[in-house]
Amino acid sequence: MQRLIITIILAFVLLSGSFAQETDKDKEKSKPKSTQEPSKVYWGGELGLSFGSYFRISIVPMLGYKVTPQFHVGAKIGYAYTEDKRYENATIISHNYGGSVFSRYLIVRGLYAHAEFMYWSYKYQTENLEGERTWVPFVLVGGGYVQPISASASVFLEVLWDILRDPNSPYDSSEPWVRIGVGVGF
Repeated sequence: MQRLIITIILAFVLLSGSFAQETDKDKEKSKPKSTQEPSKVYWGGELGLSFGSYFRISIVPMLGYKVTPQFHVGAKIGYAYTEDKRYENATIISHNYGGSVFSRYLIVRGLYAHAEFMYWSYKYQTENLEGERTWVPFVLVGGGYVQPISASASVFLEVLWDILRDPNSPYDSSEPWVRIGVGVGF
């Protein structure tokens, strides 16, 4: 199971890196070397995968902008397919979706503080085994570390906590959110 997750992440990293290298080559051809500036825009995303009685697969693309070299803002949209088999009489299949806006402040090389407002729509199990959909807000704060893997791509790891703790949240409010993702141009 761990091999599958690592393989998916590495494939995403390699594909993102090779695409970014082609884009950088195209930029080099169109600009004289003396006027090149690093791009303020970066993109990437996260892939999620869970197994067991709660199966989940998700994709969350990200677009960021460097306001200053230390301060970044951005947005994400996402989709998750879930099969929840924790109920005795039914399996709840759900298509969850939403988006978020975030900010990051680079503290030292590679280490950053992160804040994010997230708003996702989830389908829930009700007493009569029907599914009910509701929108759930999250306010995530924490930090992360970014490590370059090529001239234009990076892998990042974030540890975040939901400080809003909405009662409709499907997650345990005391546990941190751990994310691993890829950024191109970050």
